[in-house]
Amino acid sequence: MSSISNVENLSPQTIRLVSKELGELTKSPPEGIKVFLNEEDITDIQASIVGPAGTPYAGGLFRMKLVLGKNFPSEPPKAYFLTKIFHPNVASNGEICVNTLKKDWKAELGIKHILLTIKCLLIVPNPESALNEEAGKLLLEQYDDYSSRAKMFTEIHAQQPIKIGKEIDLPQESVSEGPMAKKHAGDKKLMDKKKREKKKVLKRL
Repeated sequence: MSSISNVENLSPQTIRLVSKELGELTKSPPEGIKVFLNEEDITDIQASIVGPAGTPYAGGLFRMKLVLGKNFPSEPPKAYFLTKIFHPNVASNGEICVNTLKKDWKAELGIKHILLTIKCLLIVPNPESALNEEAGKLLLEQYDDYSSRAKMFTEIHAQQPIKIGKEIDLPQESVSEGPMAKKHAGDKKLMDKKKREKKKVLKRL
């Protein structure tokens, strides 16, 4: 996976188009998708996709990147998941196989279309073009096994950090020591105290 910038290989017109679309996607992103801008390298496009409800990926946050080649938009970009995922159309190095990025590519499709297609792939995998043969086979023959394996990957690799305050990302475990936990502990003491007082009142009666 190359991280070499292709900015100098792209025409000024293409750079303008990409910048414009990325600006629009940042301002009004599609539901469940967030785009991260790399000011220094417009060809390095990163995004996160929230695992769609009702799928084994629900509750996960999947980071991905698009790599624009020098012939973009005549040729499709390459797409990779940076978050480990168990999915028929995702190779072990994270590369995503989707027809939109292969034979069905059209220069006018744009980045938003690609991101939405990849999100749809989480809802409806395509075992016909499997890069992960094991996942493709399980999807077709033993769906429950496929689903539980995909859920396990989601739980291990794609858990969303819980934000407390503005910029602090805390993993799930540490939240139990956070201010909310202390508040709940305080609430519990209060409840216990009320219960004890209620018992005393009942005894008197």
